[in-house]
Amino acid sequence: MAVERLGSILKHLSPGSALSQITSKNADDIVITLAIRTPLAKARKGSFKDTSLEYLVYALLKEVKDRSSLDPAVVEDICLGNVSDGKAAYKLRAAALAAGFPNTTSCSSLNRFCSSGLKATADIAHAISSGSIGVGIAIGAEQMTIGGDALEAPFDDQVTKHSQESVDCMEPMGWTSENVSRDFGITREEMDKYAAESFQRAERAQKAGLFDDEIAPIKTRIKDANGEWKEVTVTRDEGIRPGTTAEGLGKIRAAFPQWGPTTTGGNASQVTDGAAAVILMKRSTAVKLGQPILAKYVGSTVAGLAPRIMGIGPTVAIPKLLSQHNLTLNDIDVVEINEAFASMAVYCRNTLGLDWAKLNPRGGAIALGHPLGATGTRQIVTGLSECRRTGKKILLTSMCIGTGMGMAGLFVNEQ
Repeated sequence: MAVERLGSILKHLSPGSALSQITSKNADDIVITLAIRTPLAKARKGSFKDTSLEYLVYALLKEVKDRSSLDPAVVEDICLGNVSDGKAAYKLRAAALAAGFPNTTSCSSLNRFCSSGLKATADIAHAISSGSIGVGIAIGAEQMTIGGDALEAPFDDQVTKHSQESVDCMEPMGWTSENVSRDFGITREEMDKYAAESFQRAERAQKAGLFDDEIAPIKTRIKDANGEWKEVTVTRDEGIRPGTTAEGLGKIRAAFPQWGPTTTGGNASQVTDGAAAVILMKRSTAVKLGQPILAKYVGSTVAGLAPRIMGIGPTVAIPKLLSQHNLTLNDIDVVEINEAFASMAVYCRNTLGLDWAKLNPRGGAIALGHPLGATGTRQIVTGLSECRRTGKKILLTSMCIGTGMGMAGLFVNEQ
């Protein structure tokens, strides 16, 4: 471990290198001073099945306020990434006020599909960098028990008649997973092997207590089988399946046989309730306010691709972001890519030539779950926790985005 830490440090010290530039410390750097999340609970049958989105956001914001010891009055804006709730902005505003933030703290919500939490982080960072605000909080949250991202009706035929890709935007995510598997020759065996590794990594991490520093226990109420309410404190991720093997996953039937034979409930991301949050400000502000500096936000970008293979978005977003900062994947220590479906994760790993040891070292959405709007922020929280534990420096996160896009973010661990 000591040799690994030393090697990671030395790699970033070459004067004038791109790495030395992004790891340098300046007063105007945008930094993260707190990064926490809720446990991730199984949608519709887990511990948050009777918990509203507004309560989940309220409970996490209260933890953010209490753990940071930050005067709530200095927080000028809170941005919530959420996919399925059209009233998310109302609910965030009410939750923030209930959590103790004053009415001078503004609020907004946004939807960039699965990367909504990362987009919220980027938007707050950019607002601080431009001088629009001084301190902000980015949240990603999703209550998939009561909502998902399915279309309620087909698009207007005056739109779809002009482009097949417009039609493709209506394809359900499971269909796009099968497209990736079929178009690029990703086999069921490869997918199950990848998924099993995700479960095994998450199981090892949970047993070793590696998630403990990133999870804020949440008190809530749940209705039992008899219809009685009881109070519970949720402390652990619920989707991890101990003892999962590729052989066991191979026995699960196809989830979308109408579109293809490879995607199953065992090698796709779980439907999940959960939330994650980060506090951002300039380095000079953090020093002035006596806040700990966990990490530096370096930058982010988005890129598009064909909607029918939307899940491979990281393969266009990651190279674009690395090019912007004159980096290569060899410079990256930890990579968090969303495991929306194993077909897509395998393709991204193979196409980018990612070192599997660097990729989702604590498991990903297949094992932990994928609360749509929360995952982009959850990856930051988990990735920074992993960097702190190992002494690694450079974290890269990336998301596939429905309708054919990718987003990537770059961070430097300072703990």
